[in-house]
Amino acid sequence: MDQVEAVVVGAGAVGLAVARALAISGRETLVLEAQGGIGQGVSSRNSEVIHAGLYYVPGSLKAPLCVRGKELLYAMCASHGIGHRRCGKFTVANSEAEVRALRGLQDRAAANGVPVEWLEGEQACAMEPALRCIAALHSPSTGIVDSHGFMLALQGDLERAGGMVAFRSALDSVRLAAGEGGLHVLRLADGTELATSILVNSASLHACALARRFEGLDARFVPREWFAKGNYYALAGKAPFSRLIYPAPADAHLGTHLTLDLGGQAKFGPDIEWLDIHAPEEIDWTVDPARAEGFYAEVRRYWPGLPDGSLQPSYSGVRPKIHGAHEKAPDFRIDGPALHGVPGLVNLFGIESPGLTSSLALAEDVVGLLQ
Repeated sequence: MDQVEAVVVGAGAVGLAVARALAISGRETLVLEAQGGIGQGVSSRNSEVIHAGLYYVPGSLKAPLCVRGKELLYAMCASHGIGHRRCGKFTVANSEAEVRALRGLQDRAAANGVPVEWLEGEQACAMEPALRCIAALHSPSTGIVDSHGFMLALQGDLERAGGMVAFRSALDSVRLAAGEGGLHVLRLADGTELATSILVNSASLHACALARRFEGLDARFVPREWFAKGNYYALAGKAPFSRLIYPAPADAHLGTHLTLDLGGQAKFGPDIEWLDIHAPEEIDWTVDPARAEGFYAEVRRYWPGLPDGSLQPSYSGVRPKIHGAHEKAPDFRIDGPALHGVPGLVNLFGIESPGLTSSLALAEDVVGLLQ
């Protein structure tokens, strides 16, 4: 049976970042990826936003990982020539209730060490003339990134450090090591067996189902998965904005926001559509053109000039949730040996937004748990 020091399951942004960090720390590292290329799951279906860290509860994992991850990501973009732009973002209010929500966001940003600037409506509209709002919170450190370029750079660093990605290598089940110094035995879908002392489950939408097939992991340590679809619509024509525009947040959903890609093309979304399914294989990725109707009303609250018929169905993503529609959004789960008692095992559950921004900081944390 072949043996490798560390195995990471899933070649999305987080899995690649973790594998890169393990390889750079001197461990022989293999990434198992079920698909035929990197980043073909959740990582290829997001907003490509570098989040500043405004929204996350101080003291949570998400808050410091997003802030630290943002700094590491900008630095890596600069050092590796990855396409990105620090374009900034306005979070806007159009009612007194939303102004109060913005003030709360301003306090949270301060607690998280994130620079923001309060703008009255006329100041914001002078900077973005197509905008309508009565107040805005300007986040200058928000940006956008070529997420596939970022993942290619992670893969390159991983391979230079001696690691590799094995494509079309779906993991079927694992017999976990019983104690310190033992080896986890991985069985792949093709029947191949592989032994490792370090196993990181970064399988995103599949992480919970996969962890249930880990013989030797107590079922109490595996959350239930839920799937929430986000639909995106592209704008036909050029957007009159140079920054990202977000409505004031309501609960865990950040509202129908306007983001830009590196070519200046605008897209709107994601909305949130809870799916009544039990496995990622059941996902219908189609974007229903009829859902655009709700987008027009939401977007016109901050961009009254949005022309009729200008929103085209674009793509959808699905968030790997570990909470239901009416439950409070939980924190990232980075479950290491101190929690579940299995040496050399880390399960990553509920790694949704800001997972892309946080990926390099998450990788630092995972390597730290495994020291």
